[in-house]
Amino acid sequence: MSKPKTERVLKDIEAQAVARMIRVSPQKLNLVAAMIRGKKVSRALADLTFSRKRIAGDVKKTLESAIANAENNHELDVDSLVVAEAFVGKALVMKRFHARARGRASRVEKPFSNLTIVVREVESV
Repeated sequence: MSKPKTERVLKDIEAQAVARMIRVSPQKLNLVAAMIRGKKVSRALADLTFSRKRIAGDVKKTLESAIANAENNHELDVDSLVVAEAFVGKALVMKRFHARARGRASRVEKPFSNLTIVVREVESV
C-alpha cells in the first residue's frame, strides 16, 4: 500500500527545474536571475551565454533543464516558452576562519544558494 500521488503544484502549461547547492551567494545569483525573468527562453539563453557573471553558466544549465522538462515531460512548444519565474533561496552557509594579525581570527562565510526556474507556454499573438 503506497501513499497517494501528490497533486501537481504547477499549471498544465508550466514546467520547472531546480538547482540546489550552487556555490554563490543568493544576492549575486539573484542579479543573474533578474536578468532573465519574464523573457522568452531564446532571448534568456542568449543573455546568459554572453553574460560576464561566473554563475551565468549554472543558471543557463538550469534553464535548459526547465526547457527540456517542458518539451519531454509536458509536451509544451519550446518556441512559445517564457521564463515565468526565476527565484533564489538560501541553502547552507559554510563557516571558515581566516588567520589575522596578532593571533586573532576572523570569520569567513561561504554561502550556497538554490535556484528555481519556471517556464510557461504563452500563446503567440
